[in-house]
Amino acid sequence: MLARVAIGSLSKSRQAVLSPSSALLRCFATDADSHDDFKPKHAAPGTPASVEDEIKASIAKDKVHVFMKGTPDAPQCGFSRMACVVLNAYGVQFGSTNVLSDAAVREGIKKFTSWPTIPQVFVNGEFIGGCDILMGMHDKNELEPLLEPIRKEQAAAAKK
Repeated sequence: MLARVAIGSLSKSRQAVLSPSSALLRCFATDADSHDDFKPKHAAPGTPASVEDEIKASIAKDKVHVFMKGTPDAPQCGFSRMACVVLNAYGVQFGSTNVLSDAAVREGIKKFTSWPTIPQVFVNGEFIGGCDILMGMHDKNELEPLLEPIRKEQAAAAKK
């Protein structure tokens, strides 16, 4: 019985301390009342480019570019791996963007192309498709004429 009395008085004292009005009295420091030691020492970096600008820059940077899950050396998706295998089989060098490292890019590329799946392959700045489209083009012998000029250009640039 003594324990019940003690618990009851303890809970009443807690209610007084945690009243809703005491939570509203919280004050935050502003630049005017903060000491110089607590102010930022460096200016924040400029606003990053929009995701769409980032995607356009990646596509423009390479003749062949793949937005994939993982990297060409360590793909984290079977479809992304297959896209890399196909492009490597044709002997073209390609750039890649790991969409798993940035959720904004992952969603942005889907909106940019109106294509719901990853990987997404671009050749000469044009969206080709995903792994299934790439494999279909390979099966129909449509990939060789598309990638041959790029492979020759890359080989000539490597000789210089």
